[in-house]
Amino acid sequence: MPDFRDREEFDRQEFERDLFEKHLNEILVDTFHIILKVQEQAIQETGQSDLTISEMHLIEAVAKREQGRTISSIAQELDITLPSVTVAINKLARKGYVEKVRGGSDARKVYVTLTAKGKEVDQLHQGYHEEMVRTIRQGLAQEEKQVLLEGIKKLNRFFRQKEENWRKDEH
Repeated sequence: MPDFRDREEFDRQEFERDLFEKHLNEILVDTFHIILKVQEQAIQETGQSDLTISEMHLIEAVAKREQGRTISSIAQELDITLPSVTVAINKLARKGYVEKVRGGSDARKVYVTLTAKGKEVDQLHQGYHEEMVRTIRQGLAQEEKQVLLEGIKKLNRFFRQKEENWRKDEH
């Protein structure tokens, strides 16, 4: 028969685990919601109220290569269907953030590049990310930085694994 103290200790640990999981869930849900709100606000502060978060992510993807990106490379990186990226890029082109340029040696290839307007909004958005990271970093001791990075890496792996499993289930 189990010792009463062992059972009491077990119950205490279960209670603490349940409290931790509840608190962690609340923090994660709140963090995801606030990230979306803050990103929307950051886009508004650029003065480009005609952009959505998804469009901003497309602009970031295009900005990764000065000479431009093909629509298929953007679709692959962002894990979005080719037709969806094509529609979104066409919309960004109409808004003046990107332009399509024919490839030099292969005129069939089309590259998407940022316009001056697209470069400006990308720089402002990158500045927002840099400020966010710098502000978080400044408030942490070295050990806290390591713990935070490891925790976020685990969270990232969890979501990557979920995404991979859903992709497998689709096929």
